[in-house]
Amino acid sequence: MADKIKIAIAVLLLIAGIAAFYYCSESAMIIRVAAVIGGAVAGAVAFGTSVPGKAFVTYARESIDEAKRVVWPTRKETLQTTGVVFAFVVVMAVFLWLVDAGLLWAVRLLMGRSDS
Repeated sequence: MADKIKIAIAVLLLIAGIAAFYYCSESAMIIRVAAVIGGAVAGAVAFGTSVPGKAFVTYARESIDEAKRVVWPTRKETLQTTGVVFAFVVVMAVFLWLVDAGLLWAVRLLMGRSDS
């Protein structure tokens, strides 16, 4: 129950920041944006104290650690893969154009509208 209250408070803080943005319409834009950012940060802090918030933080840290362990492709591998993708796209485009032209020719032939 306490976690639901913390999450509700977090949502209310975010809503309060957004409401302050519109309420202070006569103020400078920097103050209005600061109100939204302040509400979002306060909401994030409140959410971070709940069990789901702590689980999310743990998940985010583990995701960052996992991303660091990924073996990223070299520039050469990336360019080769991109080249293969582009070549495949060109081949498929030509194939689909030929199929479309063939079907158009067949439909015109069947309907008696052949130009040749």
